[in-house]
Amino acid sequence: MSWAVEEWKEGLSPRVLQKIHELESQVDKLKKERQQRQYQLDTLEAALQKQKQKVENEKNESAILKRENQSLMELCDNLEKAKQKISHDLQVKESQVNIQSGQLNSSKKDIERLEQELKR
Repeated sequence: MSWAVEEWKEGLSPRVLQKIHELESQVDKLKKERQQRQYQLDTLEAALQKQKQKVENEKNESAILKRENQSLMELCDNLEKAKQKISHDLQVKESQVNIQSGQLNSSKKDIERLEQELKR
């Protein structure tokens, strides 16, 4: 089959044949260059897709972390409110203990006074 491709060149001058050979060489070179560029393009497109997927994964992870952070912030707020309530309750109870302690001391003094009066 190669002879049929070359058959049309018969009878051409050496100068024209040289020019045809140069053009064919240039075509082969351009085909190889095009293949290389296509390979580079394919490689770059694959890298781009990989980066896009990575960015998408990072966005998803970021969204998850934001939700988790929000949840933890709400939990901290709830714990802080509970702490404040417990602290307030403790203060109220300490105040009640102090009042009762004062009443106890007063009652002890009254008892001692009454015991002293009884002894007289």
